[in-house]
Amino acid sequence: MKSKKVTRRSFLTTVSAGAVAASSANILPKISPFMTHTNDSGKLAALGGTPVAKNLSWPAWPYVDEKMVDKLVETAKSRIWCRIDNPRNGTVATFEREYAKLMGCKGVVATGSGTQALNTTVEALGIGPGDEVITSPYTDMGTIASILVSRALPVMADIDPESFQIDPDDVERKITPRTKAIMPIHIMGQPCNMERIMAIAKKHDLHVIEDACQAHLSVYKGQMLGTIGDAGCFSFQSSKTIACGEGGAVISNDEKLLDKCYTVQNHGTNREGRSVTIGSKYRMNELEGALLLGQLDGVVERFETRNRNAKYLTSKLEGFKGLRPQKLYDGTESGSWYLYTMSYHKEHFNGAPREKFLKAMAAEGISLSPYIGNGLHREPWTEHILTLDVYKKMYAAERLKKFKKELYLPNCDKVCDELMVMLWAGGPLLAGQKEMDLFLEAVMKVYDNRDQLKNI
Repeated sequence: MKSKKVTRRSFLTTVSAGAVAASSANILPKISPFMTHTNDSGKLAALGGTPVAKNLSWPAWPYVDEKMVDKLVETAKSRIWCRIDNPRNGTVATFEREYAKLMGCKGVVATGSGTQALNTTVEALGIGPGDEVITSPYTDMGTIASILVSRALPVMADIDPESFQIDPDDVERKITPRTKAIMPIHIMGQPCNMERIMAIAKKHDLHVIEDACQAHLSVYKGQMLGTIGDAGCFSFQSSKTIACGEGGAVISNDEKLLDKCYTVQNHGTNREGRSVTIGSKYRMNELEGALLLGQLDGVVERFETRNRNAKYLTSKLEGFKGLRPQKLYDGTESGSWYLYTMSYHKEHFNGAPREKFLKAMAAEGISLSPYIGNGLHREPWTEHILTLDVYKKMYAAERLKKFKKELYLPNCDKVCDELMVMLWAGGPLLAGQKEMDLFLEAVMKVYDNRDQLKNI
């Protein structure tokens, strides 16, 4: 496909009210030009010009409405706050059934966090000391913690610098006889290259635990994320697109695995009340269940709004070499758009480092930021585990030496240090097209005046 030549006019043209329907067919009709900045348009706001977006207020996040408040109050007044007080019809059990319907899976086990959901699955699959799990360094520490808690070894594969997702080629290079699972992270709520990952897993007889903590309702090749591997794990932490403060869930189509997950998160006690295995107490409480139940009616509508706005932004940035939206793999049908992320290419902004671009955008009234400052391969835990007796006993000295050597992950370093910029999408992508156009106009104003970035 040939790149489009980008001009300010083509970059900022608006779409009609009928664009919603058209966007589903990948058609964004361009009609009248969007009015570009006219006051101090030749001077960046960071240097005294007039901001593009004065006092811009994005929709508040986390989302709250009266139905959620009513459900929370009702649950508080009931004095039933623990799921075992009403194990079949309480808010948590009801949420599990409703979320299973929403995700199109056979069952759900709710937990106290996404990290707990991941560790519950690791334990339920029998992964422990001496085993290895391959995952990405470009993630929250909760991903790594879910493996470390079971005293298995997190082995990190590098990422694709355009998609920010785990690189399947590097995954395959990192497989050893001790590898038991791959834990891909659907970062920003967009699908990994699951076709490749599942093929690698099948070839090497490995489990796949999808870290879908950011990826509620995302669809890849007709399947909901979280239903492709053995299990999928979700987070309902405050920043997530479905949120209750903390909270998590394991979803699966393997009913035996779900029963094991239930037992693990219930301190080793199964549904019949027998204490049969090792497990922590990872139960979701009824107040969290109430907050989640209360918001489910509007979840799909908000998901669709984020996808519509993300598709609009991406269509306008097409062909613009300075700021490139996250690459999506073939088969990506929708994403949760936990974040709207782009890679910043300073060579198209007169060599200005990312920090100067971010300062310029903030002054124009649009706050962007990097996401993960350090890949987790550069954090102290990698040294700490090498001092622990359990790792010294369960892994040969040569294996631990190789683990340390493999912490060279240059693509992840470049994404963290230079490339990644993001718009926090939870609230912003629920805004209207006016706000989307202000974002685009601010980008183009900074680009038009990129020679001024050196003075910021």
